[in-house]
Amino acid sequence: MKTRLSKTEAREKIEEFFKREDFTSEEIKKMKRMAMKFNIRLDGKRKLFCKKCLSRLRGKTRVSKTHKTVECGICGERNKFKIK
Repeated sequence: MKTRLSKTEAREKIEEFFKREDFTSEEIKKMKRMAMKFNIRLDGKRKLFCKKCLSRLRGKTRVSKTHKTVECGICGERNKFKIK
């Protein structure tokens, strides 16, 4: 029997997940779907994983006046974030 989560429980579960150092792309996919289901914003946590392959984001970093670009070490996708 499945248990139903409330929005606050889902938020706590997501926060607890992103405190960990290592995680797989499948786990990221589950957390991202949970956040979409409960309409929870990931904000800064979104910068921790690649948009394409959902793996931990490590690789070359480039910074310009307006954007920070991180190239994924696994798939080569360029992830671009605005600098405030």
